Formats: sequence, structure tokens, C-alpha cells
Amino acid sequence: MQITRSSINTLKGPADWFTGDVYIDPVAAAPPPSRVQASLVHFTPGARTHWHRHPLGQTVFVTEGIGLCQRRGGPVEVIRPGDRVLFEPDEEHWHGAAPHRLMVHLAINEGDAEHAAVHWLTPVTDEEYPAAPPFGG
Repeated sequence: MQITRSSINTLKGPADWFTGDVYIDPVAAAPPPSRVQASLVHFTPGARTHWHRHPLGQTVFVTEGIGLCQRRGGPVEVIRPGDRVLFEPDEEHWHGAAPHRLMVHLAINEGDAEHAAVHWLTPVTDEEYPAAPPFGG
């Protein structure tokens, strides 16, 4: 058993990964042979990831607020607390906060010496983002 006391500062999400203000709290990065990585990601209203893909897939679990997500070529979906989203391996997608709401999710990824955890692509444009469906709350 290993206990890691909370000593890692919250990180500002880099502009080459995100549009808007995003803050990341690392949760898990187990040493090999484990491949699991997890982060609690805080999106301010309208903030979102760039298009990206995960060679080994990704699961996000929404803990607070209202968010949006989309796979390339699919509809924009509304996500709420308790929702789990599985992005298949190498599926291009984005996720983030709704335009006027915060959203926090736990992002769970895998990576190893042969597979990067993520490949970042182009920003989600303002034209793509407002294509989000209307939502309540």
C-alpha cells in the first residue's frame, strides 16, 4: 500500500490542449506494469479540449456541472453528473463545459511505452462548439 498526500499543485491546462480556462488535478499515475492515469479536470464555462484521441481509449466520469462531448462526425451530447463516457481507442473526440456552466470530470486513460496516453489534434472551433444542442439547467 502507498499513500500519497496531496502535495501536487493544481495545474493550468495548456493552450495547445484546451480552449478557455481548464485546471487539472492529477489523481493517479501508477508505476508499471499499471498503465492507468487519472486526472480531475475542471472546465470553466465554454472551456473545452481540442480534438484528440487516445490509442488505448478514455473514460470520463462527470462529477459536477453540465458538459458537452462529441466524437468526430457524431452529434454533440450533453453530459451531467454521474454520466460515464467511453471513447473508444483512437476515436477522435472533444469534451468540455457547456457555454454557461462549469463542468468537472474524472478522466481515466491508459498509456505505456508503446502507446501514448493522448494525441492532441486541432482546436474545436467556435463554429463547431455552438452546434451544441439546447440543454436545461
